[in-house]
Amino acid sequence: MIYSVIVKPGSKKGPLVLQNDKQLTVYLREKPIDGAANTALVKLLSQHFDVAKSCIVIKTGMSSRQKLVDVVQ
Repeated sequence: MIYSVIVKPGSKKGPLVLQNDKQLTVYLREKPIDGAANTALVKLLSQHFDVAKSCIVIKTGMSSRQKLVDVVQ
């Protein structure tokens, strides 16, 4: 299933996932430095969907706040 994800790195709310249909808003404490936010995103989404981290693939937006993420279940 492919989700549209809006990532809010460096947030004091995080870690938090808000879901509306196929759009997710993810608040992360990690800053977007050296891919730390992307790593935290994969870890958080794997916990949220209860799948392995290898089942979460960032399709587009590696350096953007708007991403397309594929969750293989």
